[in-house]
Amino acid sequence: MPFRPFDALRALLPERWARRHPVVPVVRLSGAIGAVSPLRAGLSLGACAPALERAFGMKGIRAVAIVINSPGGSAAQSHLIFRRIRALAAEAEVPVLAFVEDVAASGGYMIACAADEIFCDPASLVGSIGVVSAGFGFTGLIERLGVERRVHTAGKAKAMLDPFRPENPDDVARLKTIQADVQAMFTDLVRSRRPALSGDPDELFSGAVWTGRQGLALGLVDGHGDVRSVLRSRFGDTVRLPVVEQARGGLLSRLLRRREPGAVGIAAIEGMLATLDERAAFARYGL
Repeated sequence: MPFRPFDALRALLPERWARRHPVVPVVRLSGAIGAVSPLRAGLSLGACAPALERAFGMKGIRAVAIVINSPGGSAAQSHLIFRRIRALAAEAEVPVLAFVEDVAASGGYMIACAADEIFCDPASLVGSIGVVSAGFGFTGLIERLGVERRVHTAGKAKAMLDPFRPENPDDVARLKTIQADVQAMFTDLVRSRRPALSGDPDELFSGAVWTGRQGLALGLVDGHGDVRSVLRSRFGDTVRLPVVEQARGGLLSRLLRRREPGAVGIAAIEGMLATLDERAAFARYGL
C-alpha cells in the first residue's frame, strides 16, 4: 500500500480538525427570466451558467442547492436553464435541492423542477404551469395622431400580431397553436419530474398558482423549510454552504462602460423600463 503523508498527518490531528465538513454550494436564481437591459442582465442561461458550473465543479460536494425567486418569463430560457442544471447534476453525480423563497411560478417553477427535491415556505407561491402572451394594440392611437402604418413583408405571417394593425383572427389562432405546443412541453416536463402529483390535472395545468401549503398537498413540492434548516438537518450542523454568486456588474460600472454621448441617459431609461417590467411580473402574484 503506498504511503500517503497527508493521511498520516490527518491521523495525528484531533478528530474535530481532521473531520471534513460536508459542503453544499448554494446558487441564487432571482428575477424575471429572459429580461435583458444594459443595466441588468436578468435571469438567463448566459447570466447564470458560470455560477452553476462553478457550484457543480467544486470538489467533494454532497449536493447543490438552488434558491429560486422568480415569477417566470421566457419559456426558452427557462428550459435552457433547466437542461443545464440537469446536465451538470448528471456529470457531478450529486443531487439537486431547490428552495423557493417568495415565488417559483411558470418558468421559475420549470427551473425548480430541475431539482430532485423542492422545498418552500408554506406562504411561498408555486406552480402557474401555463403559457401567457401579452401585448398592446395602438391602432386607435396612430389614427388619432394621423400616422399611416406601412408594412411590407415577404411571407404572409411575417407581420403577425403587429400592434399597430387591427388584430387578425388568423394571427390569434396561430399564436394559440404555438402556446399549446409550449404548454404540452411544460406539462410533460412537470409530469416526468414530479411523479407524485395529485389532484385534477385540469386544475394543476391550468396556469393557477398555489401556496406552498397547497403545493405540498398537490405534490408540486416535497416539503417546507429554508435552505439552512433543511441542509443542516440532512447533512449535519457542520455543513458548509458557500454561496456562488452570479458575476454581474453594478449599476455604476455599467453606466461608466457606456461612454458614447447620451448612452448613460438611454441606459438609465432602458434599465428603468426593464425594472418596471420585472416588477409587473412579480405584481401578478401580489409581490
